[in-house]
Amino acid sequence: MEGPWRKAYVSVNLDVDEDGVPHPRLIRWPNGREFPIDQLKEKCRAASTRVSGGGIRYTVLIRGKEAFLFQEGNKWFVEAKPS
Repeated sequence: MEGPWRKAYVSVNLDVDEDGVPHPRLIRWPNGREFPIDQLKEKCRAASTRVSGGGIRYTVLIRGKEAFLFQEGNKWFVEAKPS
């Protein structure tokens, strides 16, 4: 049986458009692994269903798989799978 999901804070490279709207382009884990964001599918205010917290939720495609990236104030996190 899988253990609980965890909140993993990550670094995010992003572009900011002329209206000041951020567009995430790459997620970087603390261990240095990088995951380019292939597509931004949706952006909305939402809470995480797997871990505590929420804010602006970006639904992104990474390597063909859908994932959620959350902007919580000035910090960014993902819902990390149990190991």
